[in-house]
Amino acid sequence: MTKRLVKSTVTVSGMTLLSRILGFIRDMVVARIFGAGMGTDAFFVAFKIPNFMRRLFAEGAFAQSFVPVLSEYKTQRQHDEIKRLTDDVAGTFGAVLLLITIIGVLAAPVLIAIFAPGFLDEPGKYDLATEMLRLTFPYIFFISLTAFAGGILNTYGRFGVPAFTPVLLNLVLISCALWLAPQMDEPIMALAWGVFFAGIAQLLFQFPFLAKLKLLPRPHFNRKSEGVQKIKTLMIPAIFGSSVAQINLLLDTLIASFLVTGSVTWLYFSDRLVEFPLGVFGIALATVILPSLSRQHAAASPEAFSRTLDWALRWVLIVGTPAMVGLFLLAGPMLATLFQYGEFSQHDVEMAARSLMAYSIGLMGFILVKVLAPGFYARQDTKTPVKIGIIAMVSNMIMNLILVFPLAHAGLALATSLSAFLNAYLLFRVLRREGVYRPVAGWLTLMLQVLVANLAMAALLWWGAGDLQTWFAWNGWQRSMQLLLWVAAGGVLYFAVLLLGGVKFRQLWQQKGA
Repeated sequence: MTKRLVKSTVTVSGMTLLSRILGFIRDMVVARIFGAGMGTDAFFVAFKIPNFMRRLFAEGAFAQSFVPVLSEYKTQRQHDEIKRLTDDVAGTFGAVLLLITIIGVLAAPVLIAIFAPGFLDEPGKYDLATEMLRLTFPYIFFISLTAFAGGILNTYGRFGVPAFTPVLLNLVLISCALWLAPQMDEPIMALAWGVFFAGIAQLLFQFPFLAKLKLLPRPHFNRKSEGVQKIKTLMIPAIFGSSVAQINLLLDTLIASFLVTGSVTWLYFSDRLVEFPLGVFGIALATVILPSLSRQHAAASPEAFSRTLDWALRWVLIVGTPAMVGLFLLAGPMLATLFQYGEFSQHDVEMAARSLMAYSIGLMGFILVKVLAPGFYARQDTKTPVKIGIIAMVSNMIMNLILVFPLAHAGLALATSLSAFLNAYLLFRVLRREGVYRPVAGWLTLMLQVLVANLAMAALLWWGAGDLQTWFAWNGWQRSMQLLLWVAAGGVLYFAVLLLGGVKFRQLWQQKGA
């Protein structure tokens, strides 16, 4: 079982890595062509609203509710019943999504006023964001159905296809920025069209692979279906519980819309860099363990369930902590290397670096939430994460108001990070209290080994990164070579110290019972 988990995690991580690299290229293109100003602020808000809803409904609540039910059907029922379930879910879920999409397009001015009220004081920015939202909002329809298809493929162990699909979004947006934008009266509108076209492409890409499984849905509206009712019951509370981090990020955007122009863009680029390790490792790991945990729960194997969680948490510690340290110490150099070209100035790098350092502090919290939440959803418990999510969101709102005054946009990022740790701690405490998760021996030793390795890596990166002004003086090639050098050196030193400290990676890969 562990070998299969490792192989699947590596597959998803590899595909996600490709997507994230292309995402950085996309952001470099956007930063170079459009900079950090009114147009990008408007686009990032117009894209963040459907993107938020994607994570709320599709990859968040729906995936966490649909996969356990589908896994239960796969374990206990015949193929015909599984096919009927997918047809009913496709028809019912698709009809609801279509209605939401129509409402969203018609209510675009209201949504911009709600999510970015600061834009109301700048009519040009508000009108532009509204116009773009009418193009980007249908993305929620296409990408949610894409997530539905991906949930089927993941349940059947076909992890690579859903993980590759986001690559198409980045390719389409890059193409639109480079070739469509120069042809338009309002060049930034090309990005909104890119989001629309990418949603269609991502959905169509999944169809052949579903057909191979003989599970390509023929949508059938049936809200009274047993499976649909079960998913709905699980999904309603999960809509909130699985997406607290995204709600917190939207709150950041809302408050940032009142700050100086560029604040929304600085937060966006900071978040993008944090999303890299979160997506490549955290979300990949969570995606892989959910079907496994769901099968183990359906088969009544609590010991295997606990060991799978333990296996995942050990890898969170080993991979997540150096990513957090590296992002914090190399925040400025990374932003300068990736984005400080064309219209994206040195001042933009310095401002974005502040929020990136604040977000990086919470990276472990973000990853832990992604990995711990499946421990509830796999058992079809969506209510507990909701209660915990409410506590975390209220805490984030309070900390936002406290920290935004002394730290501006960086205070918003820091509040999000602190609330993520609170969320993760409360999820962990409940899993331990209920006996769902029982740690395997060896945690204290591993924590000490990881601490020493991180201290060694931090010392090297702090010495090697140097002054940010030096990075500004270099050209793009010099920055890239220096960044690759220190990232590689830090990584080699970190894992070398772990090996010298006695960490046996082969045993971790083959942890019995996972």
